[in-house]
Amino acid sequence: MRKGLLHILNRLLDPKALVLMYHRIATPAADIWGIAVSPENFEQHLKLLRNRGNVVPLRDLVKDVKQGKVRRNSIAITFDDGYTDNFTVARPLLEKYQLPATFFITSGNIGKEEEFWWDELEHILLFAPQLPQIFMAKLSDSPFTFDLQAEASLTEELQQHHRRWDASNDAPPTLRARLFFLLWQQLKPLPQPEQETQMQIIREWAGVPVSARPGYICMAPTQLQELSQHKLFDVGAHTVSHAALGMHNLAVQQKELLDSRQFLSALTGADIPLLAYPYGNYNNWTLEAAANTGFAAAVTTEEKAVTRRSGAYRLGRVQVKNMSGQAFAAQLQQWQRKP
Repeated sequence: MRKGLLHILNRLLDPKALVLMYHRIATPAADIWGIAVSPENFEQHLKLLRNRGNVVPLRDLVKDVKQGKVRRNSIAITFDDGYTDNFTVARPLLEKYQLPATFFITSGNIGKEEEFWWDELEHILLFAPQLPQIFMAKLSDSPFTFDLQAEASLTEELQQHHRRWDASNDAPPTLRARLFFLLWQQLKPLPQPEQETQMQIIREWAGVPVSARPGYICMAPTQLQELSQHKLFDVGAHTVSHAALGMHNLAVQQKELLDSRQFLSALTGADIPLLAYPYGNYNNWTLEAAANTGFAAAVTTEEKAVTRRSGAYRLGRVQVKNMSGQAFAAQLQQWQRKP
């Protein structure tokens, strides 16, 4: 009993660090996954973090963990995916406040005029003015039919429902949203070629061509090179195709990790020791693959602090939502108090 209490007390008293997770610094018309932070709010976050004076590069935090020590209340800033606004909007603000950050890059999208499949799917299903009423396709080798009924035609009311939808926490509010979520669930575990095949079927059904909105593409190779050469910034891997790693076998996982690491290293001329698991999805094979392909550490999406006891390939992160500086300060305190 006493041993157990001492163990709990030691864990509570352990110095804690936080790894912050951002994705986009932008103000899109819709943000159903809550991954965009406005430039104004992001700058407020950076002002607060600079005044606290405890922001460290993620690579330094990883070194601390490996040495069995963590600087109390230290914070590392990270970005996932590689959206172009990371370079055009986040980078200048980080430079202004002289704060380091690590950018985890989905290498297969670098330099391509293509959206991520989930962004394109959202745009088609939730915001296309007109869709065929009946969707028919083969999903998981089974025929699938869905009737949009009157929602085949997009109304202002439907658009407002979609713009307010928090897809991470709330049930789909419309038939269109329900179809989107069903398709998203089916596409997420597929290998990239099969995802593209399914997306082409959806495009043809919807009657829309392949297109990419400028705000939804990833960085150009020259932008990523410039970012990697800056003393404040590091580049990390986020697989080739944003694969949900834990849903694939070991061979697929190792290829996704190795190919991503090699591409980014060749492009930037830098070592790529850090990894972020897409969707935060991983299993025991993933931990093995990360070590086998030369990564020194990896971050998850598990909302927990980093301590000296944290596993190097299972470092927690907290996702920063679009909130004011005042709300962000309160959220930091809440995160840092969690056991």
